[in-house]
Amino acid sequence: MASAASEKFRAIIVGGGVAGLVASHTFSKAGIDHVVLERGSEAAPPTGASIAIYPHGARILQQLGILEQTKAIADPLEDGATNRWPDGSPVQWSDLWRFVRENHGTELMLLERRGYLEVLWQHLPDKSKVLFNKKVADVVENDDGVEVFLNDGTSEKGDIVVGADGVHSTVREKMWERANRLEPGIIDVKEKKGEPQMKNELSVVYNKGHSFLLGTQPKRCFYFVFQRVKEPWTRYNRPRYTQEDAEKMAADVADMPVSETMVFGELWRKRWRGALVDIEEGVLNRWFYGRTVLVGDTAHKITPNMALGGNSGMESVVVLTNLLHRTLASNSPSKPSPDALTQAFQAYQDQRLPRMRHIMEFSRLITRTQAWDNWFLKMVSIWVLPYLPQRKLANDLGEIIRKAPMLDFVPLGDWDEGLMEWEDMKQEKEPKKGGVAKELFRELPISALWVALLVGLLFWGLSRSASMKLLTV
Repeated sequence: MASAASEKFRAIIVGGGVAGLVASHTFSKAGIDHVVLERGSEAAPPTGASIAIYPHGARILQQLGILEQTKAIADPLEDGATNRWPDGSPVQWSDLWRFVRENHGTELMLLERRGYLEVLWQHLPDKSKVLFNKKVADVVENDDGVEVFLNDGTSEKGDIVVGADGVHSTVREKMWERANRLEPGIIDVKEKKGEPQMKNELSVVYNKGHSFLLGTQPKRCFYFVFQRVKEPWTRYNRPRYTQEDAEKMAADVADMPVSETMVFGELWRKRWRGALVDIEEGVLNRWFYGRTVLVGDTAHKITPNMALGGNSGMESVVVLTNLLHRTLASNSPSKPSPDALTQAFQAYQDQRLPRMRHIMEFSRLITRTQAWDNWFLKMVSIWVLPYLPQRKLANDLGEIIRKAPMLDFVPLGDWDEGLMEWEDMKQEKEPKKGGVAKELFRELPISALWVALLVGLLFWGLSRSASMKLLTV
């Protein structure tokens, strides 16, 4: 346990998933002392399905020195993107991944989440900073710092707490409790309840009431089944699913085509593992209070249809690290005051909140369109999107990709330039005015709407390689 009187600024990161391990990497680069508290017993547990690393995520990995190690376990998507009718026959195909590579200098990588966590863990500068089997019981703040009490009877002391413990965050709950105790009403009740849950992801097979997403690679296939829930729920009344629930849902869609030659039951029989889970959607209005600040899914959870969740979590970690790095430098050799930390956290929230709302609204519109949520969106998906230029989707995604942040105190190194210029590599231009939906429908609707699937439950699995091409985004 660190001493409260320690003169060195110390951060306590709660959660050892993608956001937490990336934070350990970036804090190490910034010279910020820290500890990571992970409730599980290992760094890369056999849970979760896939994660996609877009070019802007790859830039961050390049700065951390682990891009090549990540590429070594990933197969770049090369066979294009296909949308399919309920019978498995194709609606349209585009050479999406080549366009992404040409626009940004590198390809999109699809890999197993467990493998990515293993890369992050194995290449940490100091593994001793990650403690396992550490479940948070309470977070107590005072004028001098913060102490995190753990279920095993121990505690950790530091100057700030970074909540990276996911969508069902204990740190966020403790932050809310303290905020409403000291400033009643500062956390709106709508923020606590959250938005209705919506589900979605990469490649699509349309159908009424459910949709499929598949990403195939030479040795494996990642797949998802999305099903609309009958009634929306919040974090306080969400259901708990068993393996029996997963088997029942698999049986319900077993005879449904996922391509011209295969039905879902064939994939399910070859699975390595699978589970039935719920996925929330929402972006908090307040990302910090006192000495506690939130990153990743703890602050912003989007439908996985565009596979931007993991990349967005890394973005938030990077922005927070940049601001803490500057704050510590400007206050050296003393620790930053509570007011200085508040200013850094406010700047972090101000930078990230508009972008994450934009990405969430974008994903939501995509989700509703591919779910045929109403007759207009169904007509758009059938009669408009298939006839848009092939580069449209890649260019629309490119506007999100090129505006992403990276560490501002670490050189990028050698990087192949693409057709689209990175926002942080040029002078900032005047942003467009108007909401996301207004901008999207002004162009009738953008072809990134191809990417979506369905709202509801996310049913994922990982199987041995299937004899099919990538059904896409």
